[in-house]
Amino acid sequence: MSEYRTENPATGEIVEEFESLDDAGVKAAIDRAADAFDTWRTTDPKERAAVLARVADIYDERAQELAEIIAREMGKPVKQGLGEVGLVSSIYRYYAEHGVAALTEEVLNVPGQGTSLVVRDAVGVLLGIMPWNFPYYQVARFAAPNLMLGNTILLKHAAICAKSAQVMEEIFTQAGLVEGAYVNVYLSNEQAADVIADPRVQGVSLTGSERAGAAVAEAAGRNLKKCVLELGGSDAMIVLDVADMEKMVKTAAFARLANAGQACNSPKRMLVVEDLYDDFVAGLTAAFENTKPGDPLADGTRMGPMSSAGALETLLEQVEDAKKKGVTVRTGGDRVDGPGAFMQPTVLTDVTPEMRAYTEELFGPVAMVYKVSSAEDAIAFANASAFGLSGSVWTQDADLGRSVADRLDVGMAYVNEHGTTLPELPFGGVKRSGYGRELAQFGMDEFANKKLIRQV
Repeated sequence: MSEYRTENPATGEIVEEFESLDDAGVKAAIDRAADAFDTWRTTDPKERAAVLARVADIYDERAQELAEIIAREMGKPVKQGLGEVGLVSSIYRYYAEHGVAALTEEVLNVPGQGTSLVVRDAVGVLLGIMPWNFPYYQVARFAAPNLMLGNTILLKHAAICAKSAQVMEEIFTQAGLVEGAYVNVYLSNEQAADVIADPRVQGVSLTGSERAGAAVAEAAGRNLKKCVLELGGSDAMIVLDVADMEKMVKTAAFARLANAGQACNSPKRMLVVEDLYDDFVAGLTAAFENTKPGDPLADGTRMGPMSSAGALETLLEQVEDAKKKGVTVRTGGDRVDGPGAFMQPTVLTDVTPEMRAYTEELFGPVAMVYKVSSAEDAIAFANASAFGLSGSVWTQDADLGRSVADRLDVGMAYVNEHGTTLPELPFGGVKRSGYGRELAQFGMDEFANKKLIRQV
């Protein structure tokens, strides 16, 4: 059985299999991307932008088809898939509209005679290694700014996203991208390490697990290649005071259960002050109980299956460990009876440090709620995590919200919202959540040669 295949997580049915590349195929893929680089890097930036605009149009035109593909691949409800496709279109369109200006040379204010400029040049072939939870969006964050810059891309997607990976390459071709400037590659992990080592490949960007990130960083360091890593998260949602508790718990439930809880920046730890704690837990529990997992292709489904049987088993092991050590299960806590990789929406309280759930990322529809005594207590609790992707604070006091956000050890801090993603906003974390930034101008700086040109 091929490693690259579409296996419907709602049914367990294998829908389609895809042939992995042999070593000769890998070499040919690198050859194509390297050959394309000289052409693409010298293409007028306005034409590069025009290609990205056409990519955005095609995502809009094929939105329903694209949403249904990932519903079958990794279980995302079609409505949420359409939302992802819309976000992807906005990312490509953002760089189409703003990318040329971002490449304008920067004049440095240097005393003395002459002129000093910084220009942003492409560096070459890049390898992207992407996860399954947002199949189109994760690729767009990496591909759009780097194609605008003039780099070329080899894209290794998650094995369960082989179909969407294939279609993304097809969309670039349909939009008129130079042949070889974006190449979809069905690689093994061992072959990916060989690609990183190839002297024509100048960098690698990975979104995935800590383990995968460590392996990629090791390979990149060994070969003196730059890497960008967007890894896991255990984001804190700090609730200090609210005007409308019903609205607050609906917001928290939606943020945690979207994509079946399989988002790195989902609010996995909810830190609630004592006087709000009981009402928050009761409301969140009710909201979770009212969210029924179902067929991702059916109208009205708010939560689909987890991405695979393996992902479900990992989450169940973490929850079972917490049960054995005395956690309070407010609702859920087990798989849904029947076929498919369905998990009950689960709320846990009384999570303690000896439980795996206390320190590990729970990548699925499980919320942990903790009682805190104050904003100071919440900040200390939030920052004690080894992760540092994002976090949020909820309060009617604007000054307090900003003060708490300033003190969170994260790459992205929000006040009265959680996990907002827009093309204009940089995305990335600190600590074990990785390093580097995607989106906005920052996404065009990671794999750019910011070259000084001085003339006297």
